[in-house]
Parts: sequence; structure tokens; C-alpha cells
Amino acid sequence: MFAAVYLFVLWCLQTSAAEAELAKPQNLTMITMNTRYALSWARDRSAGAGHTVTFTTQYLAKFKLLRKRRDWTTVCTGTPHTGCDLTALNLHYLGIYVFRVRADAGGDHSDWVETEFCPDKEAALGPPSKVDLAPAGSLLDVSISDPLTSTNGSMKEMLKKMYYRIIYWERSVDAQGLRAKVVNTGMNLVTLPELKAWTWYCVSVQSRYDYYNKSSSFTSPHCMQTEGALPWWHVLLYFLGSLVICFVLVVLSLYGSFRCYSTLKATLYPSIQLPTHIQQYLYDSSPGSDMPRLLTPDSEAELICDKLSICPEAVLLEIHDPPASEELPSERELDSSGRHSRQDSGGSGDSGVYSTEGGSGLRQPGSAQSSGGLEDSWQGRADPERVKMRDMAPVEVKGQRPVADEGVVDMCV
Repeated sequence: MFAAVYLFVLWCLQTSAAEAELAKPQNLTMITMNTRYALSWARDRSAGAGHTVTFTTQYLAKFKLLRKRRDWTTVCTGTPHTGCDLTALNLHYLGIYVFRVRADAGGDHSDWVETEFCPDKEAALGPPSKVDLAPAGSLLDVSISDPLTSTNGSMKEMLKKMYYRIIYWERSVDAQGLRAKVVNTGMNLVTLPELKAWTWYCVSVQSRYDYYNKSSSFTSPHCMQTEGALPWWHVLLYFLGSLVICFVLVVLSLYGSFRCYSTLKATLYPSIQLPTHIQQYLYDSSPGSDMPRLLTPDSEAELICDKLSICPEAVLLEIHDPPASEELPSERELDSSGRHSRQDSGGSGDSGVYSTEGGSGLRQPGSAQSSGGLEDSWQGRADPERVKMRDMAPVEVKGQRPVADEGVVDMCV
């Protein structure tokens, strides 16, 4: 009897402990934005010590609760997190759904906790996905992009009567003096009225749906300056700036063209300059010059040398007066000796040949002591020889070297 009572008390304690460990989730909350949904809950941290607690989430359309067989669809199972993403379910925006959550630990389960959810009524509305400003003269154009669904569609497909509230104000240092203006519109492109020219304005937009009194948060402010008629000094400044830009572009284009031309010319037609001491020989083509020069491809004649001979320099004949002590030679001896002297001088090049001094012929200064017949005979014999020597003298041609007697100097071919 005592043992049975003991077992009963122990079973009750285990049951109460298990119920304490597997406390059901609390505070089920739907976190929504347009068509993105997530279910969140809270758990009792004091329960379930020493066990791993997981959660299971299921959902069912509300009209199916009236059926005898309820086919719950499991969304999240065995998750240790206190939340479940429901976006992938693609719930109908106008439907009503029931979600339930329970805790699991060591094969034991807590009770289910249920909550209802209607997206059309409870889902939060998000702000416009994008807001752009553009100047329109002295006014501003506001371009608004619709809030997007989870599939990047427009929320206007879900909420036909959704519209936008636009507030705008003049940007000023004095924030207390700002007076915001409000414009409500269902259009995606709006022109703000009553603006000043060349003034900065800031704009913020909100999405609204009045049937269930839904309103989103305002977008971050976008600011832009309005325009208007340009003052004359702006026009003059723009004109001068355009002139300067055109001038710079023309100069740069000309300079670039010149650099390209110089580079191409230097590449295709390089100018190789020879040293100056070589150019003075290669380009000396003056008449009578013996300097070498280049032969162009257009030359018709070719310079061909089979043999080169170097001739000795021609030696001029000189006639010396005989010494006073020597006996005057006869005409025959003089003729033979004179010719012999010329031959010797042409062959050997020494200075032992006759020459005439001044215009006195062969007369010696001391011959006045001799008889007159001898003097006359000497002069008579000497005159023809002197004439012959004069004829044999080299003839100088302007611009050429004197040419010796062909009987004395050998000619080179």
C-alpha cells in the first residue's frame, strides 16, 4: 500500500515537472511589411532546463476549420529559434489564416498556441521604394516608385486605392521657421506648386491606405534646387568658358597632330646625319675637285679604274752660267752638253743644269778682257742655243701645273 502511494506521488511529480519544462510559447506576433511575413513568439527561459527545446509551426486557412478533417501544413519544425519566416508561403493578400506553435523536448510536446492573421487588414504598408527629384524650371518634379512585394511587384496590385502623401519645405538654416506643405496624390509623377526660383527644397513621401487606416513611414528627405531664368552674367560666364574650352581643344588637337606627324616622319623617314668631317668629302661636287663624292642611283656613267699610276712631279729646267775660269765650249759641245744636261736633270732630278740669269744671255762679266772676235763668235754660237732653251721652257696654263719637255720627262698612261 505504501509502495503504491509512493509511485503515484512520483508520477505526479514527473508530470508536473514535464509540464513545467515544456511550457507553451507565449506572445505570438506577426512581423509584416507589404507581403513579407514572419511569426515570432517568446519562451519561458526557466522551463526546460537541461533539455533542448525546439518549436514547430503550422498554418491552415480559416475556412478549413469548419471541416471535420483539418489538414494543417507544417512550416517550421525542430527549429530552436523563436521565429518562423512565412514569406515563401505566398499567402493570398485578402485571405485569413490561422497559425499555431508548440514546443518540443525529449519526445514531449507542449500545448498549441494559435493566432489569426489577415494580410489585407494587418500587414504593414511600406514606403515608396524610390523617390527622385528633377528641376522643371522654377518648379520640381517628384517621381515616386511604388512599394514592392516579395516578388518585386507593385503594391498597387494589392491595394487599388493606395496613394501618397508628399510633404516639402524650403531648406533653411532656421529650422523653426520651416513651414511644410502637403500634397496628396495617387500619381507616380507630381509637380510641386508654389516654389521659388533658385531655391533649395526638401521632399519626403509616405504611402497611405485609408480603408484600414494604413500608413507607412516617410522616406528620407531628398533636396534639390529649383531653376529659373539665367542672369546675364551666367550667360556671359558660360560663353567665355565655352570659348576657352574650344581654344584648348583646338590647341591640343594641333599639338597632337604635330606630334603624331613628327613621330611618323621620324619612324618612317629617319634622318641619319653623318659626321661633318665625312660630309665635306662626300658632298664636294664642285668642278675640278678631286674629293670623293657619293654616286646616286641616277648616275648614268660608272667610274671604273683598272690601274692607277703615280707619276713623279715634273722638274723645271734651269740654265746656269758657266764659271769664268772655264773655257767656252764650242757650239757642238754646247749642244751636246746642254742636251745631255737636260736628260740628266729629267732623269735624276739634280740641280746640275743650265739656267739664264736676268736678260744678259751667256755673257760673263769678266769676258770684256777677251778679244772682240772671240766675244762675237761666242755670242753667235750662244744665241741659237738660248733660243732653243727658251722654246724648251715649260708653258704655264692657268689652273694647271707646268708640263715638262716630252723629250726629257717620261709620260705615264
